[in-house]
Amino acid sequence: MFDRNALIKLIRLKEAITFGEFTLASGKKSSYYLDCRRVTLDSVGANLIAEGMLDLLGDDLPDAVGGMAIGADPITASMITIAGQQDRPLKGFIVRKESKAHGKGRDVEGPVEAGNSIVIVEDVVTTGGSSLKAIEKVLQAGLKVRGVLAIIDRLEGGAEAFQEAGYKLQTLLTVRDFGIEPVEQK
Repeated sequence: MFDRNALIKLIRLKEAITFGEFTLASGKKSSYYLDCRRVTLDSVGANLIAEGMLDLLGDDLPDAVGGMAIGADPITASMITIAGQQDRPLKGFIVRKESKAHGKGRDVEGPVEAGNSIVIVEDVVTTGGSSLKAIEKVLQAGLKVRGVLAIIDRLEGGAEAFQEAGYKLQTLLTVRDFGIEPVEQK
């Protein structure tokens, strides 16, 4: 069972939130940075996150989970590992940021096939841009997107962007769980 407070404490302990001046992947400027890799690549953090995301999915698991490389990779790996330990079938996949020019040239890698239901996983959501790109690529591969799961929502428009695109965002935490008020939307 997911221990929300333990995840909050671990994020603080692993210094996954730092303050200063940062430029985010979305291009936005921020006075804080969330580096969830400090937690997703930690054995305790990986287990907490996987348990939380599997709890959010409930009994009705999709065929697979995955998202944009590199941020989603450890989340995917931990989720399929914990699901396997619970005898719950779940596959994983990786979405490439750029198409590869050799081999089969796939944008989506893993044991998924057209028609599979999937959920996109993400570490931090700001505007939703990275996951929306992943959604575009998995749709081109014939996969059916059920929604998006993230560790933390910065509350800066991502949920609304997913809703406009027809998808629901579920998160384990928001920046408010760390006493941070989101930047006002323009």
